[in-house]
Amino acid sequence: MRIGVASLADADVRELITVHQRRMYEASPPGTSFALDLTGLDRPEVTVFEAREDGALLGVGALMALSATSGEIKSMRTADTALRRGTGQALLDHIVAVARERGYASLLLETGTGEVFEPANRLYLRNGFVRRGPFGDYSETAFNIFYEKAL
Repeated sequence: MRIGVASLADADVRELITVHQRRMYEASPPGTSFALDLTGLDRPEVTVFEAREDGALLGVGALMALSATSGEIKSMRTADTALRRGTGQALLDHIVAVARERGYASLLLETGTGEVFEPANRLYLRNGFVRRGPFGDYSETAFNIFYEKAL
């Protein structure tokens, strides 16, 4: 598996991000999904990473700069064909390493609750993320969960 910066011009990357956004909206109550679309990810403060094996896209994940000392994980998605192969863990490890290289003191994220979100919640908890209150422009709801990892 190779992880590097993704190109939003690549059709498979665009498709996986579109699938991610659609599934997040379908699995979330109205007004509680904050998955970024392609336009939201195509900004200077966002770096999208991809995991590939033999040219096949396995997954994507993004790191958005919030400040000089913190970043936010966005748009983590493993392709259906690559589930349970360690893609999410590899992408998360890479994003954490990049955040440390950038000198961030913390890494934050928002995700949902319920069955669809359980694999993500287990991944974050297993990797030292702890629950916290909302940050930035997020509002607390019964559906959303917020995490932080000190780096």
